[in-house]
Amino acid sequence: MKRKGFLFCCISLFGLLASAQTTFPLNGTTNPINTYYAFLNATIVSDYEHELNNATLLIQNQKIVAIGQQLTLPVGTVTLDLKGKFIYPSFIDLYSDYGLTSVKSERRGYGPQMESNMKGAYGWNQAIKSDQAAYRNFVHQPDKAAELHKAGIATVLTAYKDGIVRGSGALIVLNNKKENESMLIDQVAAFYSFSKGSSTQDYPSSLTGAIALLRQSFYDATWYQNNKQKTEYNISLDELHKLKSLPAIFDANDKYNCLRAAKLGKEFNINFIIKASGNEYQRIEEIKNSGANFILPLNFPDPYEVEDPIDAEAISLADLKHWELAPYNAAAFEANNINFCFTSYDLKDKTNLLKQVRKCIHYGLSRKAALKALTFNPASFINAQNKIGALKENYTANFFISDKNIFDDDAQILEHWLGNDVSRFAEINPTDIRGNYVLSIGSYTYPLKFNGELTKIKLQINVDTVKRLANFSFAKDQLSFSFAQDSILNWRASLIYDAQTKQFNGKAQRSNGDWLNTNIRFLSELEKTSSPKAAAVNSNSIELGNTLYPFSAYGSDKAAFLSFQNTAGDLLIKDANVWTALHDSVLKEYDVLIINGKIKEIAKDIQLPPNSNVQVINAKGKHLTPGIIDEHSHIALKSGVNEGAQASSAEVRMGDVINPEDINIYRQLSGGVTAAQLLHGSANPIGGQSAIIKLKWGANAEDMKFANADGFIKFALGENVKQSNWGDQNVVRFPQSRMGVEQVYVDFFTRAKEYDFAKQTAAKSSDKNVLLAFRRDLELDALAEILNKKRFITCHSYVQSEINMLMHVANQFGFRVNTFTHILEGYKVADKMKAHGVAASTFADWWAYKNEVMEAIPYNAAILTRMGVVTALNSDDAEMARRLNQEAAKAIKYGALSEVEALKLVTLNPAIMLHLDKQVGSIEPGKSGDVVLWNNHPLSVFAKVEQTIIDGKIYFDRKTDSLRREEMKVEKARLVAKLIKENKRMGGQKSGRTQKPQSKNERLYHCNTIEGVEEELTGQR
Repeated sequence: MKRKGFLFCCISLFGLLASAQTTFPLNGTTNPINTYYAFLNATIVSDYEHELNNATLLIQNQKIVAIGQQLTLPVGTVTLDLKGKFIYPSFIDLYSDYGLTSVKSERRGYGPQMESNMKGAYGWNQAIKSDQAAYRNFVHQPDKAAELHKAGIATVLTAYKDGIVRGSGALIVLNNKKENESMLIDQVAAFYSFSKGSSTQDYPSSLTGAIALLRQSFYDATWYQNNKQKTEYNISLDELHKLKSLPAIFDANDKYNCLRAAKLGKEFNINFIIKASGNEYQRIEEIKNSGANFILPLNFPDPYEVEDPIDAEAISLADLKHWELAPYNAAAFEANNINFCFTSYDLKDKTNLLKQVRKCIHYGLSRKAALKALTFNPASFINAQNKIGALKENYTANFFISDKNIFDDDAQILEHWLGNDVSRFAEINPTDIRGNYVLSIGSYTYPLKFNGELTKIKLQINVDTVKRLANFSFAKDQLSFSFAQDSILNWRASLIYDAQTKQFNGKAQRSNGDWLNTNIRFLSELEKTSSPKAAAVNSNSIELGNTLYPFSAYGSDKAAFLSFQNTAGDLLIKDANVWTALHDSVLKEYDVLIINGKIKEIAKDIQLPPNSNVQVINAKGKHLTPGIIDEHSHIALKSGVNEGAQASSAEVRMGDVINPEDINIYRQLSGGVTAAQLLHGSANPIGGQSAIIKLKWGANAEDMKFANADGFIKFALGENVKQSNWGDQNVVRFPQSRMGVEQVYVDFFTRAKEYDFAKQTAAKSSDKNVLLAFRRDLELDALAEILNKKRFITCHSYVQSEINMLMHVANQFGFRVNTFTHILEGYKVADKMKAHGVAASTFADWWAYKNEVMEAIPYNAAILTRMGVVTALNSDDAEMARRLNQEAAKAIKYGALSEVEALKLVTLNPAIMLHLDKQVGSIEPGKSGDVVLWNNHPLSVFAKVEQTIIDGKIYFDRKTDSLRREEMKVEKARLVAKLIKENKRMGGQKSGRTQKPQSKNERLYHCNTIEGVEEELTGQR
């Protein structure tokens, strides 16, 4: 403080003269510590809001002393005139692994690995690496630092990118000092992801499991900290609790994972800084509503090679549009006032950072927002804005000097200062030798021209009528160059420049070794022409296609979809043959009025008031049915349908991984499906919690979820759960027999009963310590809900013995099974099922595809129905769900059910078993307007869906579908033409910046699909 006060006293009182200053040293990379350095006459961009012209920056001892336009400098100040140059605060990258060795996965042994192989007082799962700390292992990597310097980056937040909980990151300055002097903050942020990384442990094997593990770990860490009576020391939980006090960075890498992370953060009061993927513009409204800050990557897709029309057909519309729109992502964030910063992490060449940011600017991002994203925002996200991210007094002198505004396309970083360490990339004030010259080598003469940008001068020599770019270097008035006159005569020359005469004099050596006197004589200045490149920099004329909702084939224009979402859901369907699913017959030529998404009236000749805004549909000769409900589906799920590493995965929730962009949603709308239960698979006896959705194509995941639906959970019996067909490696996980399956249920429900008693006891206790000592268990929470009749079981089943077994277990613990799904031997135990009160969801005529279905019969559904069991037909298949009306019709052939009874198998009955029959499943006043209009008898193979309506809104229309197909064809042709033009501009495939089209096989989930296994199981359901 004394030195600082003395300094400013000297500046203000003594007015030290510029004559006492010295010229700026141009050699070396490190400068004396105590010396004052003044950068004169520069445009100083102190932060994203302030720019000072013809100003001076004064630094000493790695700190900024002063910034101003009329500074008086201390005696001995070393100065550098930066007239026409710019000074910027150095950039900050919050997502880096600089200075850390990559983590290698351990080689797995034979068979599955159930337990953690971490030795010591750690938690049970290897993916929770909360004790990782970058500061302990950080070592400078000079080559990588040099690359980052060229990109303008001086500070990085480095951390391990391994695990679901990844530990803490350190804030590092990329200087030339020892590691001790380069670390600004040792533990500045915590890191998380949905990827288990190098863990060789089987669990988690899906996105649902990763989310559940992270949730449980957060609850465990809170319990561990609060419970003073704990009897264990757990490094993982102890460190995780400490991490919760730090800013939290979440590696999401997908727009929907961003939303999942933000939702998880809100549950635990953590405002995640989310590392995005670059496709967030596709759901920007939801991204904004998440309330999170974001780290945006800059690795935009390379152009596709589309010259071959067959190859071009292999590229999806979504991929083509993402290629076009990806650079717009940052502009979308700015337009929606979402805070973000940039990272170079995903760039193969970090020096391309500025190039990619400039591309964002061409796509609509403002320069102010770009600079803020590189400086102030990353600093403020980690609460370091008073240390870095700006040029202010007492800040660390981290800055770079550029020859012009850094966001101009041809701008160049000349020097980068990190305290007293300097990286020099080009001369600050190079001699301007541009002009027209004549080169004389002995008796030979050649027209010669120096042109281009001052910092990127090019040498052009005319040999006869051929213009040739020569290799040359020019520094400190010394020029050397070489060129070939022809295949025989080559020249190499070395000359000295005379600034007074603008001439070069020296010697040249020809290819035979002879030396000749050489002179380059100045003739004239270059003609001044407008630069088309410079004009392009300021152009905002890039034309972009529309964002689609959802971002997929058959998606709607964003504006059109948002307008559609805001419609009231008012329809009058006139003169239809109405299958209410309540009466034994069909109402001929009746009207159905839907207002605000609810069925208001069913009658003949309903009249609307004058000037009504209700849309009228002429349905004469057509059939109107309730929307089809698929009780057993696996569509619209992301990254795994099974969490099968353990016998129970009751903690996982399919509602966490809904994928609104699954094209099967749209396809099934075309088959009349309006609602579906999205189930966990059948890999284990106790699966995960299901999600019930309406197939609202274009809506987000949360809006698709069925309002006020009861909770369900998937159980499973049979070959899958005991791993009969999993191969010889899978003989470790219990159970391996049908006896073991029963014991799993008994064991887990016994535990759940004890857990629920402890939970209720703790909740009623007046002793705070008793409540804090209770440890929440998400798995047992779900099972306790079953015991308390708040969650209901849908059980994958086939064989009568096992069906009897689970009903017996349910009776033992005082609950009932809600639904047996598949249940191909249900006809054998229909009487017992009726007595138990369980429903049946089966297949129409599937059999003989594995051992436990050998005794299936196509009369199953009819027999169960006649026995009084609520019976439905389900798909368990993305394709079959498109024709569930035809599956229902089979019950007329096999069992002679009436047409209405058959239709109920896919409408009212699944609604009953999902406890939704008060909302959907039939056409009656007060229920949701979820209906389907068919052009023919709905149980006919000739019937096609004309319109599928959910909550009174038309989500599928066959005429609109035809128009969309044409629009998609035109849009794809536009994008291909744009790609061809772009590839020509870049030099085509030879540039190395294109990618070959690749067909993407659609992933269709079934009960038996195991995520994380090299080959999917086959032949099982």
